[in-house]
Amino acid sequence: MAERRFDDCVAMFDSTMTALMPAVKVQETWDAVQKQAGKFKEQQGTRYQRYGVYDIVLVTCRFEGNPLDARIVFNQSGKIAGLFFVPYQPAVEYSTPPYAQRDAFREEEVTVGSGHWSLRGTFTLPAGKPKSPAIVLVHGSGPNDRDETIGPNKPFKDLAWGLASRGVAVLRYEKRTKEHANEMPALRNTLTVNEETIDDALEAVSLLRGRTEIDTSRIYVLGHSLGGMLVPRIGARDPRIAGFIILAGATRPLEDVIVEQLTYLFGLDGVTDEQEQKRLDESKKLRERIKALTPADTASAGPIFAAPAAYWLDLRNYDPPALAGKLTVPLLIMQGGRDYQVTKTDFDRWRSALENKPNVTFSLYPLLNHLFIEGQGQSTPSEYERAGHVSEEVITDIIRWLNL
Repeated sequence: MAERRFDDCVAMFDSTMTALMPAVKVQETWDAVQKQAGKFKEQQGTRYQRYGVYDIVLVTCRFEGNPLDARIVFNQSGKIAGLFFVPYQPAVEYSTPPYAQRDAFREEEVTVGSGHWSLRGTFTLPAGKPKSPAIVLVHGSGPNDRDETIGPNKPFKDLAWGLASRGVAVLRYEKRTKEHANEMPALRNTLTVNEETIDDALEAVSLLRGRTEIDTSRIYVLGHSLGGMLVPRIGARDPRIAGFIILAGATRPLEDVIVEQLTYLFGLDGVTDEQEQKRLDESKKLRERIKALTPADTASAGPIFAAPAAYWLDLRNYDPPALAGKLTVPLLIMQGGRDYQVTKTDFDRWRSALENKPNVTFSLYPLLNHLFIEGQGQSTPSEYERAGHVSEEVITDIIRWLNL
């Protein structure tokens, strides 16, 4: 835009953006921004977020007047699905949660797995405890880092530091889709949740079994969001795991959850504009494509919501609560009442299927969002840009569940 190559900008747009924001509209937007903020000077940094099925990059731009953030929204195919200029918000550095005691634990770098798909990780170990129980943290959807960083928030780091301060070792690691982003296209036709999540979670459990500081009879797995949804499949593959914690685990088909999330986001301002309606209609068509897939489509269907046909077919007929009902080890299911990404509908489905199982415990937190951070009112994506910490109540309830 600064070089006024507006046609080249449009070439990066998806079909809906191309129709709604042709080159002349991009030029008008850019000229209006400079009229307000002054002549563009330089880019000063970027920040990454993930909202639902979209990747968002905030590019901080210095103008002669006031700085602005260019908010660039990418769809699942890497095309630009949204472009906005918003007031600049300085990045907030991570701060230690009030419940974490930095002298109560130590951390070391470890490698999860071996060979081509090995992953960098962090092992957080309580100080002065000869045999600690341990928890593996399993990410939600998207190319998450080991801390599940979103904006200034790092919920997995909060959990690791909070739990280690209370005597529990924690292993967190880079998700394969982030650590090996350049190699993942090699799996573009064959990727399933096994390669994305489950295989690496089991490698992390294996690593803990080889650590002399760990009570190997008390190794647990905590899954958040997609990781929570996949907990029953992780448990089915390794019956030696001592128990599981599900944080905001979806129970319904992911394609249905995606459409529900978009409907919620587009309705936040009370008006669904033309561009939003087109995106919503497109997402519903993609949902129907997923439901109509057959094994014959595995090599030819192309990516749908950024995942191949093999991914969606692997999840066909997967019923997380039903499979969880076959687990005999302790299971703790936790849900934020203000979560719009995985909602109380999912929590109620877990409860309906499992409430009569003596090994299952349920916890609902009315004020917590999808990151298990407290807030007020209707939850919105911008809430994730405000610094906060996983609620101490969540840490305390996990410790109590572990009988520590």
